[in-house]
Amino acid sequence: MGNLCYNYRWKGGIAVPLSKSEKEAIIKQYHMHPTDTGSPEVQIALLTSRINQLIEHLKIHKHDEHSRRGLLKLVGQRRRHLAYLHRKDAERYRKIVERLGLRK
Repeated sequence: MGNLCYNYRWKGGIAVPLSKSEKEAIIKQYHMHPTDTGSPEVQIALLTSRINQLIEHLKIHKHDEHSRRGLLKLVGQRRRHLAYLHRKDAERYRKIVERLGLRK
């Protein structure tokens, strides 16, 4: 499928990558230890940020089917991360769902 980068935001109708500082802020907020960038919590938070930006984009560009498909892929990926975390540690799962305001 190729390399996919999910860390973009929308500016003027075009995809702009999240700045390094924005990504670092999200990582810093959800990390388990200072060098953590790959824990499920961090990955879920980054995906949620990207999902929220795509939702805002789709409110303006209702017929953008390519972005809609990308959104569905991101939601599925986040759902799989959440399912993994729920299997491994239900308490961490509850905390991240509450912090991000997700339904479950």
